[in-house]
Amino acid sequence: MALIASIIFVVGYVLITLEHYWKVNKSITATALAAVLWALIAFTSPDSHAIEEALHIISAETFSLVVFLLAAMTLVEILVHYRFFDLLRAKLFSLGLKDGAQLILIGTLTFFLSAILDNLTTTIVMVQIARRFFKGHNLLVMAGMIVVAANAGGAFSPVGDVTTIMLWLAGKFSALDIILWAFLPSLSILLVSMLLFVKQLKKDSGDETPAPSEQVILSGSDKVVISMSFASFVLPPLAHLIGLPPFMGLLLGVGLVGLTIGWFSNNAKHRDSHMSMEIEKLLGKLDITSLLFFIGILFAVGALGFLGVLDFISASLFGEDPAMSRLVAGSVLLGAFSAILDNIPLTAAAIDILQTTDPHLWILLAICVGTGGSMLVIGSAAGVVAMGMVKELSFTKYLKIAAIPAALGYIAGIVVWYIQYLLLG
Repeated sequence: MALIASIIFVVGYVLITLEHYWKVNKSITATALAAVLWALIAFTSPDSHAIEEALHIISAETFSLVVFLLAAMTLVEILVHYRFFDLLRAKLFSLGLKDGAQLILIGTLTFFLSAILDNLTTTIVMVQIARRFFKGHNLLVMAGMIVVAANAGGAFSPVGDVTTIMLWLAGKFSALDIILWAFLPSLSILLVSMLLFVKQLKKDSGDETPAPSEQVILSGSDKVVISMSFASFVLPPLAHLIGLPPFMGLLLGVGLVGLTIGWFSNNAKHRDSHMSMEIEKLLGKLDITSLLFFIGILFAVGALGFLGVLDFISASLFGEDPAMSRLVAGSVLLGAFSAILDNIPLTAAAIDILQTTDPHLWILLAICVGTGGSMLVIGSAAGVVAMGMVKELSFTKYLKIAAIPAALGYIAGIVVWYIQYLLLG
């Protein structure tokens, strides 16, 4: 039975990877995969109580992740609506920098923004901004830099990437642990790759001239809403400190921001202003298909865990009583696999496969699976969306421009983590 389930999972995994070729959304494939695997278990397993207990545990874990992501996505939509990213673009225009300096600045902003926002949204916004500053070959270089920076920035924050959120909510490390221990490795990934990307730039391609209508002036109420939205991302670690699940902190942030918007809306002098935007309309813009994908993958991986497949993989990859060197090598290998395979199911599987309680090793895993996907354009959601937004950015062009910077940055991040571990671990 475990073999049949494994074959079904691999087939589903391949279909998810080939989403853009066979034109079926990966969320549909993932949810169908989960349903098929659990139906198979229900028909063949005599222990219905064990199935019910396993589903209860998986459901609780999935609920925490989905609610957290739903709240985070709502806050991001609020930032978009209240023109924070438009303001950012206008500020960059006003600096009038050359392409090299512009790449460094945009790459750095991407790195730090993705630590707060999800790296997919950060990539979309920064690529849109980059298209106003870069043309031709330089735009492809900048797009590659944005992908690497977004993935690296998401790796050192408990809320910066879905994989770090999954590991944090699973109790593998604390919010302070991931910030302190993953920041320098993530920064080294950014700096090493940035140096190589800058060297690939050609003569300045020239900026577009912003139209007068694109000038952004925020009102006092806009600034309050934007500030509160960013402050909300500090609440999950605080909630965790007092014994509440992190998603409760983010829900509190969404509630407070929503009440503030409602208050400003009721007191706005001009009812047709953007302050009158209803929260219901913002919620209608959320990417629900992504949430369905997470739900499907977590239940599918849970099915493999129930059947003992993950225990077998763990024993094969790490051994029954693995040495530290084997745990490190296994994490690095999983990170390399994430350049080909989706890192969300890899992380979901690793939570059950990696048998260690050392938070430093879990942080290494977060760094590896979070940044290893940068080596190929299809290896991360950031890469896929960048390829969709910049039509000239094909698989082969990304491979030529970004694979070496991303790979050397990946190695640098692992080396810095290892030095930290030897000195301070």
